[in-house]
Amino acid sequence: MTGSGEDWPNDGLDVAGSDFGFWMSGVDYIAGWREARDAADRLNRALLGVGFELSAVRAVASTNEDGGGVVRLAGWPGAVDRLAGLLEALADGDGGAL
Repeated sequence: MTGSGEDWPNDGLDVAGSDFGFWMSGVDYIAGWREARDAADRLNRALLGVGFELSAVRAVASTNEDGGGVVRLAGWPGAVDRLAGLLEALADGDGGAL
């Protein structure tokens, strides 16, 4: 679910620089990444559900240097601005609480 099709890694949203360049021996990066992947997939399904294309904005699973899961949002400025507007509308309609 992490992409919108087989060409999504080459759609121009550069997320390759967001990962760390080395791994430390003995750290379980897979467990953290799996947790992040599940959360990223959920967010990507929600983004698709409200009309976003994953080639414009998407959640990307990663890990930090300690092996903890990290979810990053990668997107074109226009799509991220639209997402921010949707979140602001939700916050305004419910006193700021999501």
